[in-house]
Amino acid sequence: MIKVVAENINIMSKYTGNAMREKDPGPIREWAKKLTERGADLLDLNLGPARKGGPEMMQWLVKTVQEVTDLPLFLDTTNSEAIEAGLQVYQPKTGPAVINSIMATPERMALQMPLVPKYGCNMVGLMWGPDGIPRDENERAVLLDSMMTKAAEIGIELESIWFDPIVVPVSSQQQELQGCTTFMQWLPDLAPGSQSTCGLSNVSNGSPDELRDILNQVYLCVLKRCGITSAILDGFDEFIVGLAHDQYPELEALVGRVMDGEDVDTSGLDKREVDYVKTAKILLGHSLYSHSWLEL
Repeated sequence: MIKVVAENINIMSKYTGNAMREKDPGPIREWAKKLTERGADLLDLNLGPARKGGPEMMQWLVKTVQEVTDLPLFLDTTNSEAIEAGLQVYQPKTGPAVINSIMATPERMALQMPLVPKYGCNMVGLMWGPDGIPRDENERAVLLDSMMTKAAEIGIELESIWFDPIVVPVSSQQQELQGCTTFMQWLPDLAPGSQSTCGLSNVSNGSPDELRDILNQVYLCVLKRCGITSAILDGFDEFIVGLAHDQYPELEALVGRVMDGEDVDTSGLDKREVDYVKTAKILLGHSLYSHSWLEL
């Protein structure tokens, strides 16, 4: 079982975004309560850049959400002042807040990592380096090493870091996605005791809407088998929340067989199981991606 970080309270959402801008607590409280009831383990509060009034908005948002839920919160914005403002008012009811996220660049690490020991929070360590998104697992490992070195200097334990490999779209970066998957297989050995997360739906960006769900579902199975400990996903999607919480072990086992290199006989499988096998092959690079892979 992995932790579900619900992504829904987002400035880009028409429903909650307008509420944030207008400081209307009703929709925010409603969704925070519903996401808690539907099994979310943490809530991501995404303000985006929050260039104007970011600190005030983050403080208002944290207080509003914590009025109706005890779940830990991801504070998600590129505005460092807004992050610190949120940490100042956060109440650690059932766990520390998590900064989402700190890039693996010298300037971002120097600016934001000191907030972790200062406020007793956790952080997402984003594998985004000085040259942007890494090309493969080796470049990710180099960034990981630089982040762990900086964390040790500041006194941050690995248990407080949730490493994010940066999931890329399979439709346009199928080969690069293999670097993300391999890195996640390495991570438990490279950073023992650390946690991990990802923006799961990135894997299906650029794919037709009707194909996005199965890509997200199967890649979640892949990442779970690699040892990921959480994922940022749609907290209103009952099926994928159930998948994160180990409710479909037979589907996970099927994906695991593909990962082990087995040539799975699909003749006795139902349609969903066949689609999972085909999708796992696409995500693992065993077959070339096309929008029609389920029809082949």
